[in-house]
Amino acid sequence: MSVINVTLFSQVLQLIDRDILKDIVRAHQSDKHSKGINTWTHLVSMLFMHLAKANSNRDISNGLRSATGNLSHLGVQRAPSKSSMSYINAHRSYEVFKELYFAMLEKLEPSVQRRRKYAKRLKRQIFIMDASVIPLSLGLFDWAKFRTKKGAIKLHAVLDYDTALPSYAVITEGKTHDSVVAKQTQFPTSSVLVMDRAYVDFGWLNELDSSGVFFVTRLKSNASIAVLESFVTKEKNEHILSDEQIALTGFYTSQKYSGTLRIVRVYDEINDKTLILLTNNKSWTADTISQLYKARWDVEVFFKYLKQLFKVKTFVGTSPNAVRIQMWTSLIAILLLNYLKRKAKYKWNLSNLVSFLRINLFVKIELWKWVNNPLIKPSKPPPEMTLF
Repeated sequence: MSVINVTLFSQVLQLIDRDILKDIVRAHQSDKHSKGINTWTHLVSMLFMHLAKANSNRDISNGLRSATGNLSHLGVQRAPSKSSMSYINAHRSYEVFKELYFAMLEKLEPSVQRRRKYAKRLKRQIFIMDASVIPLSLGLFDWAKFRTKKGAIKLHAVLDYDTALPSYAVITEGKTHDSVVAKQTQFPTSSVLVMDRAYVDFGWLNELDSSGVFFVTRLKSNASIAVLESFVTKEKNEHILSDEQIALTGFYTSQKYSGTLRIVRVYDEINDKTLILLTNNKSWTADTISQLYKARWDVEVFFKYLKQLFKVKTFVGTSPNAVRIQMWTSLIAILLLNYLKRKAKYKWNLSNLVSFLRINLFVKIELWKWVNNPLIKPSKPPPEMTLF
């Protein structure tokens, strides 16, 4: 494997379109009053934090300073100080990084898409919606209301089934109910929305149905229903127990959703329980409904990777803006790593890719040769380096 004079970290950063960032910086004027730390240096510092698992602003500053000879390759003139990092995290708008994430997603999306079985069959967009709570100390983050003695933020995400990445995301206080954010989200006509029963609000489901959006969710256990018709299941899937057309009979729910719905009962062998799936689609097979709901696992995997592999359990700043910057830059990081994973010839597990990159962050190896064949050693060993 050839050795080049640019680090892996620098080459990963080159995947970011600097022209897109310049336009965003210009629109937000985010390089004004920045204590000499421009937006690019700020972004590099935060991505370094996620990839190196730096625990504090001091670790970020010291880690980048230890790479003095490589800073120019990163497009950074000088490593930010601890106080500068604290200042810019509090004062540079998180909207800059939010816009950058979505702009990068739009550009890289063709490369991270994996058009999968049910999306091909149904020929429509499939979205998976869920939210994840990230606990915070109420003493340090007094704005992040959750419970009486606990603080938290909540990441609400709508994953695209093909990319397994958020096509929509919003960060709120932990106390914000999932359904509040859901009602503010728009979905394309004829698309499919898969979600947990925490989102079941029959008035909102009726709005989705009226706008031509199909949904697959779970029926709440206390819902009052009347079975209008039972269908004979001809499924090869032995876990399909029944397939029925229903109407809501509750006083309020029947007014909110007066049309007919469909429920498919599925046996969950792993948890030894029966799931009652609810949908407004009358034509798909019961097995398709079951498989679509099973795809909801993708969002659980996404949250798992985000929390385990990137720096989102502890925060280097305590202000709402600093926390949101850290969250949005974590999404940029996972987008970049998913791009590498999907383009690589080597069959990476995302956690292994992140771990390998973390170890080799400042090693000077050609990126794509390393990604495609990480087990070949460089011709010259890299110098030992202490990040912190």
